[in-house]
Amino acid sequence: MLSLRRTVLCSALLFALQFLPCTYANSTDANSTPAQAETQQNLDALTYANYTEVSVSHVALVLAIDFKQSRLSGEATLDLAWHKPGKELILDTRDLTINNVSALNTNGKWQSVPFTLANADAVKGAALTIKLADEDTQKVKINYHTSNNPSGIQWLPPEQTQGKQLPFMFSQSQAIHARSWIPLQDTPAVRQTYSATITADKAITVVMSADRKTLSSTQTQFTMPQAIPAYLIAIAAGHLQFVPLDTISGIWAEPELLDKASKEFADTPEMINIAAKRYGDYRWGRYDLLILPPSFPYGGMENPRLSFITPTVIAGDKSLVSLIAHELAHSWSGNLVTNATWRDLWLNEGFTTYVENRIMEDLYGHDRALMEQTIGYSELLAELAELTPGDSVLHVDLGKRSPDDAFSGVPYVKGQLLLIFLEQKFGRERFDAFVKGYFNHFAFQSITTAQFREYLSLNLLNKYPNVVTEAEVDTWIEGQGLPSFLVPPNSHAFDDVDAQRQTWLEGKLSASDLKTGTWTVHQWLRFINEMPRVNLNQAKLAELDKAFHFTGTGNSEIAFAWYSLALDNGYYAVLPALKQHLTHIGRLRLILPLYQTLASTEHYDWAKSAYLKARSGYHPQTQSSLDMMFADKPLEHQHSR
Repeated sequence: MLSLRRTVLCSALLFALQFLPCTYANSTDANSTPAQAETQQNLDALTYANYTEVSVSHVALVLAIDFKQSRLSGEATLDLAWHKPGKELILDTRDLTINNVSALNTNGKWQSVPFTLANADAVKGAALTIKLADEDTQKVKINYHTSNNPSGIQWLPPEQTQGKQLPFMFSQSQAIHARSWIPLQDTPAVRQTYSATITADKAITVVMSADRKTLSSTQTQFTMPQAIPAYLIAIAAGHLQFVPLDTISGIWAEPELLDKASKEFADTPEMINIAAKRYGDYRWGRYDLLILPPSFPYGGMENPRLSFITPTVIAGDKSLVSLIAHELAHSWSGNLVTNATWRDLWLNEGFTTYVENRIMEDLYGHDRALMEQTIGYSELLAELAELTPGDSVLHVDLGKRSPDDAFSGVPYVKGQLLLIFLEQKFGRERFDAFVKGYFNHFAFQSITTAQFREYLSLNLLNKYPNVVTEAEVDTWIEGQGLPSFLVPPNSHAFDDVDAQRQTWLEGKLSASDLKTGTWTVHQWLRFINEMPRVNLNQAKLAELDKAFHFTGTGNSEIAFAWYSLALDNGYYAVLPALKQHLTHIGRLRLILPLYQTLASTEHYDWAKSAYLKARSGYHPQTQSSLDMMFADKPLEHQHSR
């Protein structure tokens, strides 16, 4: 552990010294003093932390979970590594109440030190500045508690859980929400180990993204020996039980979901073996899955040792388990090699989407992997039509916006397509060796796009000259949209689907006569998603619904595709079922576009009413997005349009 920590800290310092002068040369205020200017020159513009001067190497948490007040309270002790002499530590917070700060003095005693909590910024939260009596202080302890509705924690009453007997809470720290429940350096450029002692009611089971040890009926201890960025620190607590899948993997879930989840995700151990064989050893000890309540706003979150998973992917036929492959792939791309800033998100998500697809190919065959590539490409094209040109760039410039704005299909699918392009140009044997070498070279480090490009040039472009040019790479990474020389993925498994759809649209075949008996979920998605988005008449949609029972389907992806098609074409017969759907699912990707479509029509009031009914069960991050959508008009708006 000592050797690992030294490696991480040294690389962080060299990284800062190498890129600091040019990256943020123009980011300081003209009226800043030299000392202030130096403090402000952070590589990550979305953190207050003065991490180029001092970085946190370990976080030790002692926290109590209070479901009655919906808050966490206790202490965070931070180990500090100084890169230059100093007496000031600046941390990130959001809506935290800081009760006291103390520092370990040169005599080995804890001594209270002064601190200031700045006014909060809407995106970044509030800077916590700690003044230290001794230069190069090694430890700081912060006594604090969270608000009762932090952006990175959701508190659920019993009635919003599967069992409806005990409450539930869980974190979602990515991108910069760790600061809402821990005062720390909330930037992916800083990696730290962590430990925690968590107290909760004896009926509550607590899990974290770390090794777990039960101390008593009310206390659980956790240890994460590998250094990780703050956004991967995770916690959940509720009525949870565990079932193993093999010796290093298993499922945590509420008892009501445990059997379904263990059957759905039974292939997880084989996924681990496949990925490790291709990309190097799995380095995190365990790989468990936590199945969260439906309010979880994302498909999954790659917290090391314990991926958080939405229940919406439990389809009963393993048709949506690519999400498990995706979160597992993050064990190499994202968790092992991490984007240093949120501008570099594509290094996490593009590589992960690529590795996910390779896992799916090895496990389920080339045809399925190619179908998933093709669907992803089609969805990206639709998304690019809605994005501003600047947001279609892989190395996106976020400016002062929330890093959550970076999470579009661009870093995921455009990033994947770049890697597929390189694989096709250099051949799989060479490219697989490159990717494995990349993971090993940058293991447990946070890197920038510039560092990736330097490694790419040295180990692929220059090693095998006259195959891919720097200009082509630049077009992919810094250019808008998709390169003109892209060869799109195309699955012939969709040929029959497309032909039958066209025959039905032309009225030459009824819906009940379509030959769909062997179709996979991916083919059904293709069938629905490529339907006309306007002027598909009500009778035709009703015919489809009668034949295939799309309305009310239990498959979340098909439900989203169908409701999107119905709303785009004004088929409002789906509204009663849709209200039920919106009330019982909180995954942002599957509900936000539906609300957006409805809010742009005469059904604005219906949408807002449905949202207000469902709001209490949504995650704070989901609430924030939808609150903004419905804030501009009162419920009783004009109906004349």
